[in-house]
Amino acid sequence: MVRGERATAERARVLIIVQNLPVPFDRRVWLECRTLARAGLDVSVVCPRGSGTGRFQVVEGVSIHGYRPYAPGGSALGFVLEYAYSFLATLWLVLRARRGGPFAVLQACNPPDIFWPIAWWLRLRDGTRFVFDHHDLCPELFRSRFEGGSRLALRGLLALERQTFLAADHVVSTNTSYAEVAVERGGKPASEVSVVRTGPDLERLRPVEPDPALRRGHRHLVAYLGVMGPQDGVDIVIAAADLLVNRWGRRDVAFTVMGDGDSRAALVAERDRCGLQDVVELPGRVSDATMVAVLSTADIGLSPDPSNPLNDVSTMNKTMEYMALGLPVLSFDLPETRVSAAGAASYVAADGGAEAYARALVELLDDPARRVEMSRTGRERVEQELAWVHQQETYLGVVEDLIGCAARVDASAAGSRVTEG
Repeated sequence: MVRGERATAERARVLIIVQNLPVPFDRRVWLECRTLARAGLDVSVVCPRGSGTGRFQVVEGVSIHGYRPYAPGGSALGFVLEYAYSFLATLWLVLRARRGGPFAVLQACNPPDIFWPIAWWLRLRDGTRFVFDHHDLCPELFRSRFEGGSRLALRGLLALERQTFLAADHVVSTNTSYAEVAVERGGKPASEVSVVRTGPDLERLRPVEPDPALRRGHRHLVAYLGVMGPQDGVDIVIAAADLLVNRWGRRDVAFTVMGDGDSRAALVAERDRCGLQDVVELPGRVSDATMVAVLSTADIGLSPDPSNPLNDVSTMNKTMEYMALGLPVLSFDLPETRVSAAGAASYVAADGGAEAYARALVELLDDPARRVEMSRTGRERVEQELAWVHQQETYLGVVEDLIGCAARVDASAAGSRVTEG
């Protein structure tokens, strides 16, 4: 298939598997889906169901097959049960989706690294090519969530990761740190690894007029958007709010903490224990309209991810979404965050804790001129370099090249059958 060649009488079919989040809630996967669909490809997704979604829906031309999510808890055993269930549910829906015809390309997104057997089966059956969309480093995720955890479990995760790399025809990495892992630990040739950052969608992330009501009577509003797991540092936000209000007497700052995850219930309980109900709002997952309104009103976007084996090499999607909306970022000093945010962020020492984060927050709130400059820097970096519009051509090129490989395999197989006849 020639790069740029689009829909034909029989459109090439692409299947995307994602377990971590439902689609279209998973922003990266949804950007990929829309890019492929706009290029004229037939796109199907298998994922867990989200709030208000059913077993099957078609959104913007993308067919979404959803299974009932199952999450028995955040323990190591809970993850094993969840992933076993997810694999079986995914396999069932892959079989159902394949009734519409074979797929030229399968894309599996992690975590977890468990879908490579499906990739091998489809390759043997249909010549399907496999692209691994590398979202997370599962061994580092385990080490970050379960410090001192089972070495046997860690070896198992490394083995699953190796099998995924081995099965992949091409790896799409979210940053250069992940790309280095694919080459050095995964043994992939550099020619089979491409960096495609999770760039913000400027069509979706357009600043709106600030809404003073969202400040809830406070002078300042600071906001968090993202997942709430043990490794995400949202507990640091609650601790910083406690310091500002209950120890330092700063009652001019409101916190809006948007998102969900394993730790949300504990965070709500800690917020209530500290008596911060009037200061810290935890609304859970919110609509795009609410998210944009809050971030367009806020003074600072919070990226409290602490230094750990995963965060040190990961790109935080929320950081770039803050930047897209012109929001200054407060972050710990992590290598990949510096690559993304540069001068759009204020950095707290990586070994600092909640008090260091809280003091840096106060300093930034009390320096409006600096915030204005950071806002300008962040928006310019997104518009000129980081936005999805700058990433999508690389991604589309990877998929189209694999479709071309699949088409050549099909043609060769057809020729062999004719010769044998």
